[in-house]
Amino acid sequence: LGSVERIKAALKWLGMELDNEGGIMIQSERIDIYKKRALELLERKDAYVCVWSKEKLAADQEEQMKMGKPPMYAGHCREAGIKISEVDGKKPYVIRMKMPESGKITVHDLIRGDVEFDMSLIDDQVLLKSDGYPTYHLANVIDDREMKISHVIRAEEWLPSTPKHLVLYKMFGWEAPKFAHLPMILAPDKSKL
Repeated sequence: LGSVERIKAALKWLGMELDNEGGIMIQSERIDIYKKRALELLERKDAYVCVWSKEKLAADQEEQMKMGKPPMYAGHCREAGIKISEVDGKKPYVIRMKMPESGKITVHDLIRGDVEFDMSLIDDQVLLKSDGYPTYHLANVIDDREMKISHVIRAEEWLPSTPKHLVLYKMFGWEAPKFAHLPMILAPDKSKL
C-alpha cells in the first residue's frame, strides 16, 4: 500500500469516515499555490528574499551559541530589498517571512491554556525553500485554510512553531483554527513512535 492508502486504512480501522476522500491534498501537486501565496507576502513586504547561505547561517548560529544566545537567523537580508529577478538563476535564495521583532504573542492552547512567546526569540521563518518547495509552516497554514480546518490537534513538539503559524494567518487576513498540543507518545526507549 502507498502512504495515502495506509492512512485511509488506518482511519477506517479506527471507525472514522473521510469527508474529503476525493479531494485529498498532495503538497507536491500544489507547489504553484504555495509559491503564489509566498509571492503575495513578498509583494506586501510581509516576506523577503534571502540569499544567506547555509554555511553562513551555520557560522552565525555557532557564534550565537558560543555567546549563550539561541541559534537563529540574524536577519541579514531582511531590509536588503532583494528582488527575485536579481537572483533567480544566479544564486540560491529562499523566501522568509518577516516576524515581529519584539513584543509577545499568546497562543491559546485548548490543553495548556494561554502560552506566551517572546517575539524577539522567534526568527524569520523560511516559507519557500531554494528548491521552490514550501516549508511545513507555509503549506500547513494554506492547506488547513483551504480545507476549512477548525481545530488543529498535534504533538506538543509543534507548540513553539504555533506563533509563526498565527502570524501567517494574520498576514493572510485569515481566522486561525483552534490549537491543541498533546503530549507525545514515546516508545519504551523514549524515542518517538
